[in-house]
Amino acid sequence: MAERLARILTIAGSDSGGGAGIQADLKTMLALRTHGMSVITAITAQNSVGVQGVWPLPVEAVRQQFRSVVDDIGVDAVKTGMLGTGELVAAVAELLGELTVPVVVDPVGVSKHGDPLLAAEAVEAMRTRLVPRATVLTPNLPEVGMLTGIEPTDEAGMRAAGEQLLAMGARWVLVKGGHLAGDASDVLMGDGHYEVLTAPRFDNRHTHGTGCTTASAIAALLGRGHTVPDAVRGAKAYITGAVEHGFALGAGIGPVDHGWQLA
Repeated sequence: MAERLARILTIAGSDSGGGAGIQADLKTMLALRTHGMSVITAITAQNSVGVQGVWPLPVEAVRQQFRSVVDDIGVDAVKTGMLGTGELVAAVAELLGELTVPVVVDPVGVSKHGDPLLAAEAVEAMRTRLVPRATVLTPNLPEVGMLTGIEPTDEAGMRAAGEQLLAMGARWVLVKGGHLAGDASDVLMGDGHYEVLTAPRFDNRHTHGTGCTTASAIAALLGRGHTVPDAVRGAKAYITGAVEHGFALGAGIGPVDHGWQLA
C-alpha cells in the first residue's frame, strides 16, 4: 500500500493567470510531493500585467469549504494567503483556532504589480487575530511595513521588524528581503533561533508568485514532518530554483517555474 501523502490546505484567493494564489499553492504542494487542498477566499481577474478585478467570497462559502475538507479528509498543515477583507481574516482566524497543525501565514497585502489585495480595515484584524495563529509568518518588506510601520533597509531593520512580529504572537517569522539590493537574503527568527538565508539574485524579471510559493513550500515541508528551520531552508532552495527558471508569459511579469525540479 502506498504511503499516505501529507495533506496540505491552502486558504487563499484564485489567480486566473495561474502564477500565484491557489494555483501556485497547489502546484508547489504537488512538486513537493504532498496532497494539496483548497479553500478559495476570493476570485481575481488577473494576468501578467496586473489585477483587473477582485471578488471576495461570502464568509459562509469559506466556512463550508473548510468544514468539508477538515471534517472528512483532515489536514497536516495549513497555508493562508490572500484573505481580502477584515470579515474573512477574522473568520479564517477563528477556524484555524480549531486546529493543532502548523499554520503558515502569508500576510498578502498587494500583488506583484502593486494592486491592493487587502482592505485597509482588515490590517488590524490581521495583526490581532491572524498573526497570533501563525506557526510561521512570511512577510515581504512591504507587508512588514503594513503590519509594523517599520520599513527595513538592511538586516538590522529586518531583525527589528521580526522581533516586533514575534511580539504580536507569531511563533516564527521569516522576513523576506527580496525587495533589497544584492543577494536575496531572508531573516528567520523564533524560539531563540536566528538565521540569515541567502541565495543569488538572478537576472530574471519573471518572479510572479514568489510569496505564495515560498509559504506553500514551507507548509508542505512542515506537513511532511520537517522542523521549522529545515522547512524554511528547503523552501528557500525550492523557490530559488523556481525563480531561476521563471519564464515569460503574456505581456508583463511571468511566473516562477513551480515544476523546475520535475523537468
